[in-house]
Amino acid sequence: MTSQVAPVSLAVLQHRVRPELDRVSDELARIVRSDFPLIGDANAHLLQMRGKLFRPTLLLLAAQAVDRLDHRKVTLAATVELIHVATLVHDDSVDHSALRRGQPTINARFSHQIAVIMGDYLYSHAIIELVRLGDLDPLRVMSRVTNEMTVGEMRELDAHDVLDYPEESYDALIMAKTASLMSGACEVGAHDGDQGDRDALRRYGLHLGMAFQITDDLLDYTETESVTGKPTGLDLREHKITLPLILALPQMSPEERATVERLMSDLRPPDSLINTVIATVEARGGIAAARARAAEFAARAHVELQALPAGVAREALADCITYSIERRS
Repeated sequence: MTSQVAPVSLAVLQHRVRPELDRVSDELARIVRSDFPLIGDANAHLLQMRGKLFRPTLLLLAAQAVDRLDHRKVTLAATVELIHVATLVHDDSVDHSALRRGQPTINARFSHQIAVIMGDYLYSHAIIELVRLGDLDPLRVMSRVTNEMTVGEMRELDAHDVLDYPEESYDALIMAKTASLMSGACEVGAHDGDQGDRDALRRYGLHLGMAFQITDDLLDYTETESVTGKPTGLDLREHKITLPLILALPQMSPEERATVERLMSDLRPPDSLINTVIATVEARGGIAAARARAAEFAARAHVELQALPAGVAREALADCITYSIERRS
């Protein structure tokens, strides 16, 4: 019988750094503050939509695992979250998404033009804050990461033939778009530790990020809108190919592939067509195979943690892996 890992709640794994996370929220408000009314209104909306602070959590736990926490690490955690939010704002604008975590997106609440400008505003203020800290190393890491994330966005836009998109290209896409920032957060958090610990945490974050994004793609097939805060099948509705579909396609009959092709060519595919494709992906093993792939990356992340000093911070980082692959939203 296969044993299942018990889910870990985000609140439990964040308990270790809860005081610092509260200060991250204060730092976010300080960094993006503006006297310009329109920017102020957009910032207020963004802060109201504040996410789960998972990437700052990784940075703070990495710092705790190899060194100690101080206010500088809190500020670095805030800059990582700013970069993450900036990418979400740009993503929502590119995808014309109306909702994010059940709330109107910036482009829906204001306009697409304001969303693009606000994403740039958040990026620039994150960089200004990194420069203000006067340490070249975190700036170097985050500059590399933001460039990788931009390339990831371009990879996604360049994915024209969704019925012939190799798994290797998908891996390169999510490595750049998602895993690079988690890896960078862990690397910056460990930047006062020795090089071996820092390298291990960079690799840990990369593998964790891959598992996290595959799980995120799975939720589009397995969870309801009330759980995820976005419509089920949204990736299919937006003609995005993700790992469950990539792994199921070779097992499909010509008729099933034709149904997928019909969905991808329909500008507004009906729910019935989306539900048919979701059922086919599950029946052809795409969901189970994608779960197994996420578990492989999770196992690699666990291996990297063994290089770190034993302790509660390392245990919390292990819990982050469990959370990433067992979460429901």
